[in-house]
Amino acid sequence: MKLSGPRIAAPLIALSLAFSALPALAWEPAKPVEFVVPAGTGGGADQMARFIQGVVAKNQLMKQPIIVVNKGGGAGAEGFLDVKGDKGNPHKIVITLSNLFTTPLGTAVPFNWRDLTPVSMLALDQFVLWVNAESPWQTPKAFFDAVKGGSDRALKVGGTGSKQEDQIITVMLEKAAGKKLIYIPYGGGGQVATQLVGKHVDATVNNPIEAESHWRAGKLRALCVMDAQKLPYAGKVTTAQSWADLPTCASAGIPIEYLMLRGIFMPPGVTPEQTKFYVDLLAKVRALPEWKDFMAKGAFKQTVMSGQEYFDWLAKAEQMHRTLMRDAGFLAN
Repeated sequence: MKLSGPRIAAPLIALSLAFSALPALAWEPAKPVEFVVPAGTGGGADQMARFIQGVVAKNQLMKQPIIVVNKGGGAGAEGFLDVKGDKGNPHKIVITLSNLFTTPLGTAVPFNWRDLTPVSMLALDQFVLWVNAESPWQTPKAFFDAVKGGSDRALKVGGTGSKQEDQIITVMLEKAAGKKLIYIPYGGGGQVATQLVGKHVDATVNNPIEAESHWRAGKLRALCVMDAQKLPYAGKVTTAQSWADLPTCASAGIPIEYLMLRGIFMPPGVTPEQTKFYVDLLAKVRALPEWKDFMAKGAFKQTVMSGQEYFDWLAKAEQMHRTLMRDAGFLAN
């Protein structure tokens, strides 16, 4: 017997309606994700990006691989402009440091953090005053006294780049001491630390993660941390000291406090679903025991934000850096 058209169509329509009622699959990367580091190799941003790359792969947190690419030219402008120009590409993310603010404020580069899509703040990074382990300065006060005039020469401070956070802190140190320092810029935090190990400079203000291995090996001496509170990490790094043993610089008479962003952004024009994928991915990373170990090793301040809270924090941080850059004479206009 011949079946009529409506008898066949009804089941197909019902099946089609059933599939249309299913929730759409969440977005995920369809090809490798480029992870841009707007800085050189070996520094804090580079180390965090490569750590995330490794733990995501190890724990199979996404199907596609992450590829870390360093684009530090022009104080990070190379990386930021690359991401800004890749509008709508959800297969690219960038990790930021304070050059997110200092580079556009100190140069004519056509970039502002609002040109990107904020994803998540991962943590805030500390700054520590470091000297060579063989230097005569055993305490932050002894070093500060030398800066103020106890030394027979102008002291050399090494840092990452020019008109960036390390030089801003150096200017703050100069103003507090009323004396000039010789600032020597290098290409990245890893190089800065090795220059201090080699005694090519007298001091640095490296992030903890950038100099931790040299401190552990007895090559460098950590004097104080540039935060309002002492660090909470009590596990010994050297045979005698932990991060928690360091005094705040302010308590030692050096009135300097400064924290730096470690955050993730995407290009402009991506969708909320694409942004959410990375917010969720980074939440999974932060839940890992490896992340907790990494936070302790680098003595990070574990402050996390996303959404409007993150956007508002960025706006305030930009204004703070505008003031710091103005006071240091670093504003481009």
